Amino acid sequence: MSFTLTAFVRSTDLQGKGASRRLRKQNLIPAIVYGKGEPVSISIKNNELVRALEEDAFFTSPITLTLENGNETVTIKALQRHPSKGVPLHVDFVRA
Repeated sequence: MSFTLTAFVRSTDLQGKGASRRLRKQNLIPAIVYGKGEPVSISIKNNELVRALEEDAFFTSPITLTLENGNETVTIKALQRHPSKGVPLHVDFVRA
C-alpha cells in the first residue's frame, strides 16, 4: 500500500513553538524530515494526515511526500499526539 501526502517547506521564521501553534490554527501540522542530507522542516495538511493515520499500514509503509522541489520517500519515525484529544501535534519522518 502506498501513501502520498502534500507537504509545504517551512522557512526559518516559521519554526518554534509559537509558529507551530499558528500553523495548527491554519489546519497544518508541523513536521520534520531528516536522515540522509539536511533536515527539512515541513507542514502537512491536517485532514490528509488524519485520513492516512486511520490506516494501520501507514506506520510501516513508505510514504511519498510531495514537496515544491520534488518528492521525498520517507517512513514515519515518531508521531506526537495531544494527550486528551488525540489529534496529531507533530510528525518526524526519516528518509528511506
